[in-house]
Amino acid sequence: MILRGGSGTSKTVFRSFPIANNYFWARHIVVCMQKHVSSLPRRQFALSLCGLPLSLRNMFGQSESLPWNGPATIAKVYLGGPPIWPTPDLDAKKEVAEVEAELRKVELKNAHLVRFIGGDLLRAPEEVQPWLARMGDVDGVLMIPISAPTRAQRALIDQLKVPALLFSRPYATHSWSEIAPLRKTGKKLDVLASSSYGDLDPYMRMFRTVRHLRRSKVLVGAVNPAITPPEVDAYSKQFGTTFKVVDPAEFRDCFEAVDERKAQKEADEFARGALRVVEATPEELRDGLRFYLGLANMLKAEQANALTIDCMGMTPPKTLPAYPCIAWSKFNDMGLYGVCEGHIPCTMTHLLVTSYAEVPGFFAEQVFDTSANEVIHANCNSATKMKGLHGPSYPYILRNNVESKAGAVLQVLMPVGETVTIGRFNGPTSFLASTAEVTGLVDSDRGCRNKIRTRVSDAQKWLQSFPGVLHRVLFYGNHLKAIEGMGRLMGFEVVREV
Repeated sequence: MILRGGSGTSKTVFRSFPIANNYFWARHIVVCMQKHVSSLPRRQFALSLCGLPLSLRNMFGQSESLPWNGPATIAKVYLGGPPIWPTPDLDAKKEVAEVEAELRKVELKNAHLVRFIGGDLLRAPEEVQPWLARMGDVDGVLMIPISAPTRAQRALIDQLKVPALLFSRPYATHSWSEIAPLRKTGKKLDVLASSSYGDLDPYMRMFRTVRHLRRSKVLVGAVNPAITPPEVDAYSKQFGTTFKVVDPAEFRDCFEAVDERKAQKEADEFARGALRVVEATPEELRDGLRFYLGLANMLKAEQANALTIDCMGMTPPKTLPAYPCIAWSKFNDMGLYGVCEGHIPCTMTHLLVTSYAEVPGFFAEQVFDTSANEVIHANCNSATKMKGLHGPSYPYILRNNVESKAGAVLQVLMPVGETVTIGRFNGPTSFLASTAEVTGLVDSDRGCRNKIRTRVSDAQKWLQSFPGVLHRVLFYGNHLKAIEGMGRLMGFEVVREV
């Protein structure tokens, strides 16, 4: 059975949908897919919220005080000297005051994302090091040239250890011409040449993402905790993210520490929020919720916001006490991160895009159908708030894992007719990215419970150039421009796959 919608199809097709066993839900799903809306009748909407995760505030206390949640600290610095260009008569003090007034508006508008410090005018290279010492540990630097020559600019860029943006207003200087060549040498730089201060707004969100990655802590569940995954050091060096490898025994300990009656209550509420429970047994649901509560306690104790477990390596030998799939769904719904298969590159992908766009990711494997110019993305777990962390949840059915026929997972009825961004880090300095349109959902016992069918610009081209790294993360919305901007600021190249 395939649910289709969006451009290129005359109507949505609904045929023998086994998980919607009454007329109301059958009709609702068709209408939802046709109109691409998430609203439900009041009672069903309330049910869809049952069992949703604890808020970050309840889980961690004051969530705003968490290290990865705070606004980025951005140091402002003006660059100039005895003015030659744009005019020898430039009043530098007045010019800085005018820019400062506009930047106060930018900061006020983006107060949840950034706070500005600094504001000195640097005229000579020898002034750079003392200024950096005064600024201390910042997340980024905003450079504003005032007049040429800007003799301090190169010295500043050479000494920076954080990303920087050069904001070049028309007729300020020509120092913008130095940025692209310097970026090719590995400098984490971007340039914005504009008369509109509003164009700074996306960069404020990017700088906040820089801080988010610098302050995030990822717990890694590996089969052999004595061996640190080799890519951990590279990602930590590139982005500042902290990693900790967790002994598998700790997962059983955190599971056992949760009261079984509390887990049963959570499981009952979670099941009531589902459209239907199919294969998952009451015991598997209870254990899934118990594991979620235990892992939540682990994240809180470690002051960590991300967790990835080599579940494929641990589940068959019963190393894990339960399947973590429900935990992944709940964490991703609340702006934390739960990622399958101990996958460090895709975990970093979640951190990057979710922190910028505030949409959870769908970690998935790819299935090509070049006859329809489509790519299917499949996995046995998904968040429910796929269109935004602050939006409503999409309906879900409780199933089991396809490969093992065990555990409890969510099959989520995600929206169709939407543009999505698909990508992943392929090492800390390369990011693979593409966009597609969601054309339908696939309900089949072949290949994972959640399957999103997408139409791409050239499936054959993507297939023939596929680089051999299988998994991608899918995010609702078109975020390519933002990812490319973050790549310039954070030092990775974005490769468009299709």
